[in-house]
Amino acid sequence: MPEYLHPGVYIEEIERGPKPIEGVPTSTAAFLGEAERGPTMPRMVTSYKDYQRWFGGVTSTEKYLPYTVNGFFENGGKRLFVCRITDDTATPAQVALPANFLVKAVGSGAWGKRVYAYVSDSSTKRPGPGGTLVPIGFRLQLAYYATTPTQDPTEWFKDPTKPPFPSYAENFDDLVGNRVSPDFYEKRLLDSSALATLIATGAPAGSIPQKTANALPLSANGAEGGVPDSADYVGEVLLPARPEPQGLAALKLDPYRDVSLVYAPGVDFGIAKELITHCENLKYRFAVVDCQKTMNPTAFEPRNAVADSKYAAFYYPWIYISDPQSGARTLVPPGGHTLGVYARTDTERGVFKAPANEILRGALQLSAETDDSTQDQMNPRGINAIRQFPGRGIRVWGARTLSSDALWKYVSVRRLFIFLERSIYEGTQWVVFEPNDDKLWARVIDTIRLFLRTQWRLGALFGRTEEEAFFITCDRTTMTQDDILNGRLICEIGIAPVRPAEFVVFRIFQNTAEPQR
Repeated sequence: MPEYLHPGVYIEEIERGPKPIEGVPTSTAAFLGEAERGPTMPRMVTSYKDYQRWFGGVTSTEKYLPYTVNGFFENGGKRLFVCRITDDTATPAQVALPANFLVKAVGSGAWGKRVYAYVSDSSTKRPGPGGTLVPIGFRLQLAYYATTPTQDPTEWFKDPTKPPFPSYAENFDDLVGNRVSPDFYEKRLLDSSALATLIATGAPAGSIPQKTANALPLSANGAEGGVPDSADYVGEVLLPARPEPQGLAALKLDPYRDVSLVYAPGVDFGIAKELITHCENLKYRFAVVDCQKTMNPTAFEPRNAVADSKYAAFYYPWIYISDPQSGARTLVPPGGHTLGVYARTDTERGVFKAPANEILRGALQLSAETDDSTQDQMNPRGINAIRQFPGRGIRVWGARTLSSDALWKYVSVRRLFIFLERSIYEGTQWVVFEPNDDKLWARVIDTIRLFLRTQWRLGALFGRTEEEAFFITCDRTTMTQDDILNGRLICEIGIAPVRPAEFVVFRIFQNTAEPQR
């Protein structure tokens, strides 16, 4: 309670009425897979060029991550967390610098052996003894080569017009050893370098590395490891070479709570099951699963081979695209492009609109054609077809989950509930530890009603009136005295979601009746 100790006018701010609930993001995706280089902790990218900076480009037509990332952004995606997956035997490359410093690659793999480091004086100088100019710190240059250079790259570091030219390079100038300075090398390199970090290994506080006569390759360690398996995608096992979680284990951390879509391109069904399990456990994520490269859609049962889940959707067939690096026609899985359609539909219409009957941008051709009779057998089993129609292009022509439960058979319904549940969860955190009485219950009802009313007006809920679209109950009919004594507030919410018009039937008849006189 406020204290009033002297005569006067007191102004007080009080809170009454409902608090606003802000809708959570629905189109932020996370892609897991093998990349050319880069960190293994999830990293947000907002374009394919941004991906190339942090993770490189296309290295093999059998590693589909860069293709699907490009397809995601090409189809309307905006925010993507990339989770580079490495084998548990992979190690990061590194090299020792003079004066007890170490340059270490930001991620495991043999790619780090093709990173070169060069230390020189900083460009900025200050007056020194006798009127001479002395550098204020040091300059660290890093260069990555897609293939091992055939000649010493030292000359390139000294003069960038001379070969061998790197695939990607970074220049950090005017670095200092003073920890309180904004130019302290740890501050400047943290989350800024896509190639390496600089670590002091027993160097005195405030010291900096000495100049190097030549460019030094990160030749120590840098083991590539084998092909990542499902355990690597789960990423919970921590190792000396991998002190942080990767893959799905990393995505559980708080910085990545905005992720609502999860995908791993071209993986086997064992890994796909791990993605689906991840989404089912968290309750606020949805997975997309690719079909096999060659598959008989009329005989395949995805609910048996993958999972019977309302948190996943299955797409067929693979698509041909133009390689973003070479321009050659390349066969890739469809999930990345399809998730771009999810994001585009969410932005233009809303999460309640089925991500179907939409153009698949960037798709040149399908690996297999699907006709009506074939889709008659695919659709009831939860296989979403991608089809090519004369004059209408290549379109996503299915919007079903892998669930056998008819209540959850549509992707848009499942994702709408994820959006509503997550938004209400995040927007009502203020309720915790409030006095649990009738005033609080009324305020909770008003808060949720305002949010659902907005969604109903946007078209997310079915009904001509609010009463038909939703109801909210939070009173003594939902809570017993035992609930109240044990600190439980129970609110029941009923929602009527809109469902897609999957089957459009026009009944036409011939009217031959003569007009009556």
